[in-house]
Amino acid sequence: MKLKDKVAVITGASSGIGEGTARELADAGMKLVLTARRQELLDKLAEQLDTDVIVVAGDITDESLPQKLIDTAVENLGSCDVVFNNAGVMIAGKAEEIDLEAMCRMVRINVEAVYRLAILAMRHMIKQGSGYLINTSSILGTKVRQTTGAYAGTKYAVEALTEDLRMQAAGTGVRVCAFEPGLVETHLQDHFPVHPRDALNIQAPVMPADIGRVIRFILEQPEHVMIPRILVMPSEQGM
Repeated sequence: MKLKDKVAVITGASSGIGEGTARELADAGMKLVLTARRQELLDKLAEQLDTDVIVVAGDITDESLPQKLIDTAVENLGSCDVVFNNAGVMIAGKAEEIDLEAMCRMVRINVEAVYRLAILAMRHMIKQGSGYLINTSSILGTKVRQTTGAYAGTKYAVEALTEDLRMQAAGTGVRVCAFEPGLVETHLQDHFPVHPRDALNIQAPVMPADIGRVIRFILEQPEHVMIPRILVMPSEQGM
């Protein structure tokens, strides 16, 4: 895909992977629709990007938000060529300790909201005959570690839907990818009593800018090449 002047929707864009990807795609000349809950962080990021940016602050579990994002891209920037379905949270813990309400909200964010946007993006892209949908999974979408089963389950769900949509998209001009990060330096696990960086003794986690370059790499492959899944992790991570 020639990225200049193409339009990307990025969820979870106010920090971490979403922010790093927004910066990289803006450098590639893409126009952006950015969403997250924190308006002030989105506005600050938009001011720093040398491209057309539309900020749509909101809760990704709002049932109306996914369609609003696609409509905003088409109506204001002319198209919706890429959807980076990235928003997510991580709740983990032992059965006797885990916060059930927080866990169930995680399922709504990581599964229901991801499914809504993915399906709506596919409908739009198949109709236009082109596009790239990238769903953020995890290394824990391929395996389970003790106390992470609930989170891993949400990412296994993302893997299953993404693989199905990839098969459905064959021959339509639409490409679909499951992006599987290992440990990335974000706020995702800041609430853990012991950060995985320390538990795994990782001195150099992957940075959001590294992820941005990987997403750009996926998008810039020629039209006859699709990357159905890609795992990105620190070289020190033995998992």
